[in-house]
Amino acid sequence: MERIKAEVRSYFATPVVVASLADAERINAALKEVILAREQADAGVQHSNLGGWQSSWDFESWGGPAAVELLDAGRALATRMTVDRAGRAVRIAWKTNAWANINRRGHGNEFHTHPGCYWSGTYYVDDGGIGGDRSLGGEFEMQDPRGVAPAMYAPHLSFAVPGGQSVGASELIYPKAGQFVLFPSWLAHAVRPYRGEQARISIAFNFSV
Repeated sequence: MERIKAEVRSYFATPVVVASLADAERINAALKEVILAREQADAGVQHSNLGGWQSSWDFESWGGPAAVELLDAGRALATRMTVDRAGRAVRIAWKTNAWANINRRGHGNEFHTHPGCYWSGTYYVDDGGIGGDRSLGGEFEMQDPRGVAPAMYAPHLSFAVPGGQSVGASELIYPKAGQFVLFPSWLAHAVRPYRGEQARISIAFNFSV
């Protein structure tokens, strides 16, 4: 017989939003065409990417109507997920920078954060087959923002709450075409190496105020 009544409260939560875009097939077809063409015409840049191709941060200016439509949806999602300190809805004219990524076999991104921004995110144009076969890798990986401290003393133990098993470690999201992942810009994240034979295409973006 249980003698203690317990209430579990989750404090200091880190919001990670996973959302699906309506009419994604139409938008993705247009985005894929323009991104692959840009890759052929531009050498790209090097930031956190380990191999692969990454565009400059002005994607919205060259991505065409589909890019504007996509980022408008992302900005609307960020606004919906943001309130003032009293919990009231806000209206924000988000400053945006965005770029396209193409990862092929063996490519990934090292752990990094996005200083100077509030929300960051990724939209998957083509998951490279990962959506149907998780063995292909290419997962979006997030580190526990509490660091390794919770796992230092007894790494074989974890907390009996949702998400408690990743304490001091990482959480993974497996990409699916048409999916947004929105997260606080201070959350350290990476992309594990992709092992497929296709092109894993995504759009990354930052929203600041």
